[in-house]
Amino acid sequence: MQAEYVELVLLEQSLANTDGMYRPFSDRLGDVAEKTGGFVLFDVRVESDIRIQRMAAIGFGVDGTVAIMMDKNGQLISAPINGDNAPLVAELTAWTSLPMAEQVCVGYGGAAAKLLAALRKSGRPDLVNHAC
Repeated sequence: MQAEYVELVLLEQSLANTDGMYRPFSDRLGDVAEKTGGFVLFDVRVESDIRIQRMAAIGFGVDGTVAIMMDKNGQLISAPINGDNAPLVAELTAWTSLPMAEQVCVGYGGAAAKLLAALRKSGRPDLVNHAC
């Protein structure tokens, strides 16, 4: 499988949801990567967004990269990441690979916010923040 099948795996996960309980984000992310033949690049918490609480990326080599976000209700949203955002993905991937002692000293919030903003500009209506 490739990047285009991420939405199908997310649909499968939503149908398998039992009693409104979701598995942890990292487990769901790993499941998507395994079933689509990708690999998890990063998995970070998004602190300053009113809608999205987690963001991750799955890489597919030359076939591209897909972002997966979890909203405050536990729903997963995916969006392709274009090549213009590769430096942000690389920065977040590098931060994830740091030892925990170094992660504490290096921030990732700016890169995560910029990537989320770029994904919103790509035209995904389900990523746009709406006023309450």
